Amino acid sequence: MRIGNLAGRLVIVGSSGAIDVEQASEGRFASDPQAIYDRWDEFRQWAAQVPSSNATAYNPADLGAPAPRPRQLFAIGLNYRDHVAESGFGLPDQPPVFTKFMSAITGPFGEIAIPAGNVDWEVELVVVMGKGARDIDESQAWDHIAGVTAGQDISERITQSIGPAPQFSLGKSFPSFAPMGPWLVTPDELPARDDLALGCSVNGEKVQDSRTSFLMFNVPALLQRLSSVLPLLPGDVIFTGTPAGVGMGRMPPRFLATGDELVTYIEGVGEMRHRIVARQ
Repeated sequence: MRIGNLAGRLVIVGSSGAIDVEQASEGRFASDPQAIYDRWDEFRQWAAQVPSSNATAYNPADLGAPAPRPRQLFAIGLNYRDHVAESGFGLPDQPPVFTKFMSAITGPFGEIAIPAGNVDWEVELVVVMGKGARDIDESQAWDHIAGVTAGQDISERITQSIGPAPQFSLGKSFPSFAPMGPWLVTPDELPARDDLALGCSVNGEKVQDSRTSFLMFNVPALLQRLSSVLPLLPGDVIFTGTPAGVGMGRMPPRFLATGDELVTYIEGVGEMRHRIVARQ
C-alpha cells in the first residue's frame, strides 16, 4: 500500500489515482496525514478492503510529505562505509544520531530554498514508525514500521561546523531542508526491504548511487538502538544515513546552486524532483 499527503489530505495512492481516506471511510479516519499513524493497525485493516474504483485522478505536484508533523525526527550520520571514508572520519561503534527540526520538512516536488553557504545533498532512506515501543528487538523491528519513503538530508556545511562543537541540527534544518516523498510505501510492497537501490542526480548527472544493504547499521539495528534510549512513537521519522557522493567529499567540493535540479530516487518508492532557489 502507498499512502500520501495530497494537498494536506490523507490519501491511498494507486495506479488509477488517489482515494481520499476521510471521504471513503465516511469520517472514520480523519483527513490529517499525520494522525493516521496513531491508528495504524486499524487503518491498514480497513484500507485493505477499499475498492480501487474510489480512486480519482490527482496532480503529483500537490503531494506533500507523508509524515508532515512527526513528534520526533531522528537522523543518522556516517552510516555507509564509503561516506565515512569521504568524510575523513573513523568507523563509528554506534550510529551517530542528531535531529532535523520539523519546520525543515517539505514535500517531494517544488523548490528547495538555500541560504548563502555550502549547501549539500544527501539521499536517504526514510523510515516512518507505525507502532510505538521501547526496547525493540531487531528481529521484530519491521513489525513496528508503517513504511518507508525517500528523503534528502539537505545540509549547509558551514553552519553545520561552526563553533567548538558541530551544529548538525541547525545546519540541516533550514526551511525545506527535509524533503520527503513522494509517498509512504508499506514494507510488504518493497522488492527487498533491506536491499533497495537509492541515489540522486544534479542537473542530470548522477552524484550518488548505492544500496541500503550497504548500511552499517541497518533499519532493525537503528530501531533497537534508538528505542533502547527513548520511546519511539507512532509517526516518528528516521533518516537512516547517506552513501558516498556528497558534494563536500568531491575534489574540488561541489555544492548546490540556484537553478539546479535535484532528483532523488529509491527503488520501490519513487522519485522526488526539486528546483534549487535562493532563500529570500
